[in-house]
Amino acid sequence: MEDSAGILVVGAHYDSLIHTSGANDNGSGVSALLELARLFSDKKLRKTVRFVAFVNEEPPFFKTSQMGSLVYAKQVQENGDRIVGMISLETIGYYTSETLSQKYPLPLLRFFYPDRGDFLALVGNFTSRNMLKRGVKAFRQHGAFPSEGIVAPGWLIGVDWSDHWSFWKTGYPAIMATDTALFRYPYYHDADDTPDKIDYDALARVVSGLQEVIAELGK
Repeated sequence: MEDSAGILVVGAHYDSLIHTSGANDNGSGVSALLELARLFSDKKLRKTVRFVAFVNEEPPFFKTSQMGSLVYAKQVQENGDRIVGMISLETIGYYTSETLSQKYPLPLLRFFYPDRGDFLALVGNFTSRNMLKRGVKAFRQHGAFPSEGIVAPGWLIGVDWSDHWSFWKTGYPAIMATDTALFRYPYYHDADDTPDKIDYDALARVVSGLQEVIAELGK
């Protein structure tokens, strides 16, 4: 069977908030999803890797029964698919070296993490901490881009704001890769979230690092 070693889901939502352009949220995630699917199209991994594009991540569907990733997660659970983990690609295209450009949901975190928004964040809950640890290690060993990892409870603002939440909700380990969205991006959920705001060189390097994360977690 294709899932005898388990299935790793890599996903990104392709909808955007009404009246926004959605270049970073989440055109960046979808473009990365498509490129990663291409890169792995001829690779053999022990685990099956499924690349899935989700609808209905944004309000008014977010965290409702109509959220696309939740519909999917419940479906694979009912089917008995052996999901061993999920990676959510969420708003990954904006980076800046400007001092104090990076904000955090808790002021205390600024003592432990950078004040410049020039890194990719990998986020997980306590159930997903082993998956996160492996992912961060792979990204740092092989990627050519700064990264930070954090394990945090879902109640912390922003930690569960993407499709990985749906997999947490159904009992699967899952992590989010993000540029931290509203904690850095001035055009979050804004009409000015346009393609000219994306750092394409940085995004390409992020995708290269995520390729290594998937390769590690797909072993």
